[in-house]
Amino acid sequence: MATLVAKLKLLGFSDRLIRRNPLFYGGIRRLLEDFEGLDTQARRRWQHERLRRVLAAAGRSAYGRQLGSPQFLGDWPILEKDSVRASPEAFLTLPRWLSVGAATSGTTGMPLRLRRSLSSVAYEQAMLDRLLALAGVSAPHYRAAILRGDDVKHPADRAPPFWRLANAGRRLIFSSNHLDGESVGHFAQALRRYAPDVIFAYPSVLESLCTLLLERGERLRVPLTLCGSEVLSAATSELARMTLATRVIGYYGQAERVAWAQGDPEHGYRFLATYSVNELRFVESVQDGDIYELIGTALWNHAMPLVRYRTGDRIRVRRASSPVAVAEGGESFPAIIGRSGDYLIAPSGARLLGIDHIPRNVPHLVRAQFIQEAPHSVKLLVIPAPGFNEECRRLLLQQASLKLPPSMTIHIETTTQLVRNRAGKVPLVIRHGEGSV
Repeated sequence: MATLVAKLKLLGFSDRLIRRNPLFYGGIRRLLEDFEGLDTQARRRWQHERLRRVLAAAGRSAYGRQLGSPQFLGDWPILEKDSVRASPEAFLTLPRWLSVGAATSGTTGMPLRLRRSLSSVAYEQAMLDRLLALAGVSAPHYRAAILRGDDVKHPADRAPPFWRLANAGRRLIFSSNHLDGESVGHFAQALRRYAPDVIFAYPSVLESLCTLLLERGERLRVPLTLCGSEVLSAATSELARMTLATRVIGYYGQAERVAWAQGDPEHGYRFLATYSVNELRFVESVQDGDIYELIGTALWNHAMPLVRYRTGDRIRVRRASSPVAVAEGGESFPAIIGRSGDYLIAPSGARLLGIDHIPRNVPHLVRAQFIQEAPHSVKLLVIPAPGFNEECRRLLLQQASLKLPPSMTIHIETTTQLVRNRAGKVPLVIRHGEGSV
């Protein structure tokens, strides 16, 4: 099944047969449009009915039967990733041939094996198409450039092209592993020729592309850029607007598909109420708001319904906001803190957050990554742009001193490649001994 799906994606048939399945897609698009016109009570009634059906499906799984198939959300325990990883079949409710496979490496590098119902896959596509439509890009015939973790060619092959066409020419998939100061001119030329309506990018790759283009004095025009899978910073968003004359939208989700939010660092983010039932658990107060952990229950995946799933992710909520309204999508929240794995551990055992602030505003720096080799030692990998010098190093160390205790030393090492995990992503922080790579 996985091989078949991969081939269909390349040939472009998956859009019609799987992602835009005519049995589900049209009705879901109408639902998403009609839902926007409902008042708060009507939205809650819809969500309650959808949740009732999800809990009934979850109750038929081996995991649900073991719990006595609870009918009310609060009677289900918090579901940990390790439980799903250890026994994914305990959460299945449909035969494999009626679902689509998926996986995630997670912060530990150990994959979760997941299944998705056909209706949930169609819902994902309908939701994404509506987001694009609201931004002025019409589905399904838009042209998209993909700048994520795709393997296009062997890393040792340094001759262009560093991309390939897919989906009958409607997707141009780039190899971000090959993006550097020598190849960026080829990337720019390919983007100009292809003239995409939208770029789908990891924020880290988008930042690299824009930084390298500016170093060359080049700019491009792309109407829309959608960023996911990593935290989109305000600095990266502004850099992309300046370099690509583009509108930047960030979205947040997980391979487990238990919550979704969209927005941008400037205007904030909103959860999508048709996607999931969200619970926010208070973690701590900080200077500019309160931090909450996200627990989500998906509303569409009846093949593998995950109830009260602890995502490990955190968001920042304004103190004046209602956490209930934020969870329901009625109010925005200013920031996705990112995966709770994006931290260093002090020798005392404390988690050190805000690590992404250290390379911020350092000139002539393309990308950075922190590798904690021991409790007292951190290696900072840096992909430098032309002009990176000792003053840039000094600024990095100065900003690191604001985040790390004096008992921790940091060593800066320049490189041409950062460390990727098995999903092809470049995590900000890797802690050796936890299997992050």
